[in-house]
Amino acid sequence: MKALWTAYRLRWRRRKYLWRAHRKQKQLRCLQDATGKIAKDDILLFSTLRNEIERLPYFLEHYRQMGIGQFLIVDNGSDDGSDRFLMAQPDVSLWQTKDSYRKSRFGVDWLNGLQRRFGVGHWCLTADADELLVIPHGETRDLTDLTAHLDRSGATCFAAMMLDCYPKGPVGAAEHRPGVDPMAFIGWFDAEGYTWEWQQKFRNISIRGGPRRRFFFADTPDMAPHLHKTPLVKWRASYAYASSTHLLLPRQLNHGFDARLNRPTGVFLHTKFLNTIVQKSAQERQRAEHFTHPDHYAAYYKGLIEDPDFWTHASVRYGNPQQLVTLGLMTAGDWS
Repeated sequence: MKALWTAYRLRWRRRKYLWRAHRKQKQLRCLQDATGKIAKDDILLFSTLRNEIERLPYFLEHYRQMGIGQFLIVDNGSDDGSDRFLMAQPDVSLWQTKDSYRKSRFGVDWLNGLQRRFGVGHWCLTADADELLVIPHGETRDLTDLTAHLDRSGATCFAAMMLDCYPKGPVGAAEHRPGVDPMAFIGWFDAEGYTWEWQQKFRNISIRGGPRRRFFFADTPDMAPHLHKTPLVKWRASYAYASSTHLLLPRQLNHGFDARLNRPTGVFLHTKFLNTIVQKSAQERQRAEHFTHPDHYAAYYKGLIEDPDFWTHASVRYGNPQQLVTLGLMTAGDWS
């Protein structure tokens, strides 16, 4: 009975999320509409961002090379020129809002609505501006190859672990230049120390670990950020993200890390810790838009403002996608 009750409640929750997404579309003002150029087989990328002008040139280049056909982006009140830069890109559709990121469930409501309007029948990738996806065989294959394999195998989703990357030395000293791969400046990561935990309610595997947990949440590991994501989905109108890209409804979309299925998985190289993080952390601490309970993360923001050094002698320098497969951080599964 408990399982049936949980399933019933989650169905209603999914309907609520879809209704919220429909209503929140009224908050979006379209600045550039290129959706008429979307081709039948295009892989679409959806993103919400604010003040990411230093990342955007390489972000777009990275995903174009991976096979993204069109970008559908929500700008949440940037004042650094991000909106003007994006409007100069012919493959970008851009919406803008100054409404609350937190009250839109951290942008999920905005993107769920756009995915339902434009993504149905397409493989849809949802990524933040500081997330660079890498996939197995990434040296020679792209998302077109991956989604073709997923279609052949009957899969409707693809999971990826978020891998926090950092410099050798204080994060405030990490150089960065627009248009340059940020991994050239913050190319280190933790190869070990991750926990994998099965969670029955959403039938997902929760992953935690990395530099943020060992540095800021050593005494409260259950408060550390989640690292599991399901960013790539063959979208249907009935789908909805429930918690960022960490959880989806219906629940069968959360099984991407289930080793019994032998599916490929990927890694998001998380480039949050460029030198701009120190100033941005001070700003975001004041805005209180990035966590449900921002007061719980006061020490986290304080630690970032103090310019931490995550590097240790156990840190590993990023090389290529195959390295991450060898380390067990992603898997090729049945994609030979």
